[in-house]
Amino acid sequence: MKSYLRVVRGEATAEEIAALVAVLAARESEAERPAVQKVESWRNPARGMRKPLAPGKLGWRNSALP
Repeated sequence: MKSYLRVVRGEATAEEIAALVAVLAARESEAERPAVQKVESWRNPARGMRKPLAPGKLGWRNSALP
């Protein structure tokens, strides 16, 4: 069996080595995770659509907003 981890100084306990392996494994799996694509709202076609206008006190104001 090939050893990928070697303690060069000191006396590491089994718990310390297990903690180190867990941190390294978590870091590697995080690096492999694909990046989440950001939704760009400025180019979303739904942005140009608006809700139906309702008559009321501020109806004139809402008619100018998308």
